[in-house]
Amino acid sequence: MDSAVDDAVVGDFALINKLDIRCDLKTLSDDLKESFESEDMKGKDSKKEESTELIQSQDVEEKLGSGEPSHLVKVHTAPKPGKGADLSKPPCRKAKEIRKERKRLKLMQQNPAGEPEGFQAQSQPPSLFPPKAKSNQPKSLEDLILESLPEDASHKLEVRLVRSSPPSSQFKATFQDSYQVYKRYQMVIHKDPPDKPTVSQFTRFLCSSPLEAENRHNGPDCGYGSFHQQYWLDGKIIAVGVIDILPYCVSSVYLYYDPDYSFLSLGVYSALREIAFTRQLHEKASQLSYYYMGFYIHSCPKMKYKGQYRPSDLLCPETYVWVPIEQCLPSLENSKYCRLNQDPEAVDEGRCKEPDRLQVFHKKAIMPYGVYKKHQKDPGEEATVLQYASLVGQTCSERMLLFRN
Repeated sequence: MDSAVDDAVVGDFALINKLDIRCDLKTLSDDLKESFESEDMKGKDSKKEESTELIQSQDVEEKLGSGEPSHLVKVHTAPKPGKGADLSKPPCRKAKEIRKERKRLKLMQQNPAGEPEGFQAQSQPPSLFPPKAKSNQPKSLEDLILESLPEDASHKLEVRLVRSSPPSSQFKATFQDSYQVYKRYQMVIHKDPPDKPTVSQFTRFLCSSPLEAENRHNGPDCGYGSFHQQYWLDGKIIAVGVIDILPYCVSSVYLYYDPDYSFLSLGVYSALREIAFTRQLHEKASQLSYYYMGFYIHSCPKMKYKGQYRPSDLLCPETYVWVPIEQCLPSLENSKYCRLNQDPEAVDEGRCKEPDRLQVFHKKAIMPYGVYKKHQKDPGEEATVLQYASLVGQTCSERMLLFRN
């Protein structure tokens, strides 16, 4: 319905409310049915009869507009014998009016016990359309991802989270199935030769992790560490998302899938699934509030897809602040590498300002760089250490150990 019709119907409801009329739905339905049947009938009326009918309608309108209580809307006037249409039957009406009548009937049927919804007080403007049902609202990501399927659905999808390091019993039980999916993925999608994706290469690449398993009372139930999120379709693994669950984010490491199911856009689905999973973990651990997709390479189609998810931020490689990706794209179109922070005066607030406090591991001993450099005569050594300090920042340079032989 266009806005003009909406306004007209709103006005009609306001009039009904003013007159305090309660309509009999059955009578209104019968009248409406008769009006539909007589819609195609055309009466032959003279100008005089049209004038008389107009005067009669004006009289009725004036009476309705006078503010007097009325319990009768339909006005029947007996026709003169042999002249004009039978006024005991509903007159022919325009299609617009019939649509308005149909809409009124529909709204009244939604609330047959009383007045249409929205007419609770005279001072409140009438609301024609009741609040939309939840099914008509745009679905949230969780509604789409976690929507339950009927028991007799043709297929069944299950997502299992298994710890990969240290390997859990579920991970060990499904290791070979998971590896075979990885091997096929590398050979078909990345064109690897059959001898390249070996078990040891797979283990080193996606199973072994430097992260330690940790459970905290205020953390997620699954704990922190490295995991495989397995996608089971009809009892077989078709995809695996490798993720790290950290105190402040879920880091997406890698995804591999069965090439036979490429048509399902599993890369997109897994990313949405991991975003929904991050939001689920956030409810338990409020500080865990980011989904990290790794490096973004604007000139590489295989990496550029990450920019499709919004809102997203990119880390400035010089000032180390997060910048909305919309602000970065124009610069990245012109140059493969660029400073993303638009403020020319901004600097890295966490830069290493006291390099002598940097921790060095040398000859089985831990010492500050200020002590270590006193025993070094290589002029190039200082430049190397300072470059390292500029990359990791002051905080990490005091927490990490720089090995020097």
